[in-house]
Amino acid sequence: MCGIALIVSGIRIDTSCLPFDSTSSTRKTEKLLFSLDDLKSALRRRGPDSVFAKKLLLQSEENLISSFTDNGVSSSERDNADDIHTAKLHFFGATLQLRGINPLIQPLVDASGNVLVYNGEIFGGFDLESDCNDTEFLMRTLGECCSCASCSAGHCVECGRSSVLGVLSAIKGPWAIIYWQDSSRTLWFGRDGFGRRSLLVHWPTEDDSTFLLSSVSPVSPVQFAPEDETHNGIGCFSYWEELPCGIYSLHVDVSKPSGYLVAEVKMHGYANSMLTELIKWDRISVEPSSEDLKTCCHKLSRGQRSIHLASSEAVPNETGSVQSAIPVRAQNLLDALKESVLRRTSLYTVYQAVTSGIRQEEFVPVAILFSGGLDSMILAALLDKCLDPNYEIDLLNVSFDGHLAPDRQSAKAGLNELRRVAPSRKWRLVEIDADLSDLVFETSHVVSLINPANTYMDLNIGIALWLASGGNGWVSDANISDNDNNHVRIKYKSNAKILLVGSGADEQCAGYGRHRTSYRRGSWLGLHEEMRLDMQRIWRRNLGRDDRCIADNGKEARFPFLDEDVIRLLLNMPLWEVANLDQPIGIGDKKILREWPPKK
Repeated sequence: MCGIALIVSGIRIDTSCLPFDSTSSTRKTEKLLFSLDDLKSALRRRGPDSVFAKKLLLQSEENLISSFTDNGVSSSERDNADDIHTAKLHFFGATLQLRGINPLIQPLVDASGNVLVYNGEIFGGFDLESDCNDTEFLMRTLGECCSCASCSAGHCVECGRSSVLGVLSAIKGPWAIIYWQDSSRTLWFGRDGFGRRSLLVHWPTEDDSTFLLSSVSPVSPVQFAPEDETHNGIGCFSYWEELPCGIYSLHVDVSKPSGYLVAEVKMHGYANSMLTELIKWDRISVEPSSEDLKTCCHKLSRGQRSIHLASSEAVPNETGSVQSAIPVRAQNLLDALKESVLRRTSLYTVYQAVTSGIRQEEFVPVAILFSGGLDSMILAALLDKCLDPNYEIDLLNVSFDGHLAPDRQSAKAGLNELRRVAPSRKWRLVEIDADLSDLVFETSHVVSLINPANTYMDLNIGIALWLASGGNGWVSDANISDNDNNHVRIKYKSNAKILLVGSGADEQCAGYGRHRTSYRRGSWLGLHEEMRLDMQRIWRRNLGRDDRCIADNGKEARFPFLDEDVIRLLLNMPLWEVANLDQPIGIGDKKILREWPPKK
């Protein structure tokens, strides 16, 4: 994981070709005052292993552009760095290294003068060795790409080489990237199709011509706007925007009449037809026939399914003898989710801490944001199947009402169930207690993290995620099933670097109350459109905010339900097999996830 940023000055940037409204018009934006040190400090929390910066200077002379990185600039060139024909590109990278053997420092600069800062994981699309660092792999792969700035397909039709657009489109997994291709004088930037990694943008405006990209805002706004001006929000954050998912290019050229450096921003579609189809989120079968509904209701009448996944029959065993009891579609989804969890918890560099004096049975590489509800129970049960049994698993649970909170009670019930079905695993419920009225400093900090999200709901969710990922809580001195709350609690901090999060389950399986409302108003088609809307705006409403709040504690969020293969599988299922909202709450919503054999 990495915190990445870029500050561009000295280039006249045209954003008029973007297919959405940027802030580059005459509208003025809020002015945030922060220094380079502020930016580095904010990024350092995301990438505590290393924080570095590189400055790239572009100079125009006689309609030609020369580039120099900061360690190759002469003193005279530095003296002219403020010249009107000089541009500065200031790259920042703060790394939390989870893959690869050798220490990695970003930004990366190769022999051709290309510069890369990358925050992502390559879970598919390319074959990487287990000891390979994906950022180094990506730097090598991008360095072999065609340098034709106008290349808009996966491969260049002239030279046959891969394009930058094609390489980025092929990545399966979460990513955000900033890449300077020196040979074409083109800046590439963007994020994956579902926005699983944060990337904020400040487009140049009339009163502020600086162009910025950053994983996180370094400071909170100077002041809050009145509530009636922000539609019950907590402030007016107009400086930053969530960068819409996509791949962008900024080709730098020289304006012949004036000699100024100029560039036009273009947004490109992903050069991957399967990814494009996933983003469209078109389901094969939406409206059932009467016969489909009759079959669906017959399945439900054969027995109510357990709310919790974690029964001994709920996960595939080694022999597969139980699998026939699970409906085929549910079994296929279970298999896909298990593969998704497995590829997100493979033995990366983070596991090498075992060799540095920590006993393996005390080392916790992976934790789960755990409410004890259906989604987190599924992740816990599957993680138990994917992770070496010698490793402990932390279950992180936040409560603002002590042991009385429903999520705390369900978490304890879920813990007991996990201990029953997986007694050889050491499960640790980390109880993180907080009182919102006491979190004055923390609230101010989280306001900066959720920016540009600006509602009280965003703030409450952000605080919960930030506290959970911090891992500072209490654990019981007992490792047995117990509900009486009488055991002594011991202070504990979870040091797991990888956090599994259940985001995407509700959106894809009709788990929200608004889905029932849409179903009542518009039947199956209305439900489908509401679910599609949720998936197509999840980058703006949820994932950027969540990534910033979790990564601020030097942890990496991973979302198994948002794996490309899981999304594709769910879209290939008839909607009435995924959810049946004619059934009561707790039965028809997320129906496909509840179709596990009942407990014996």
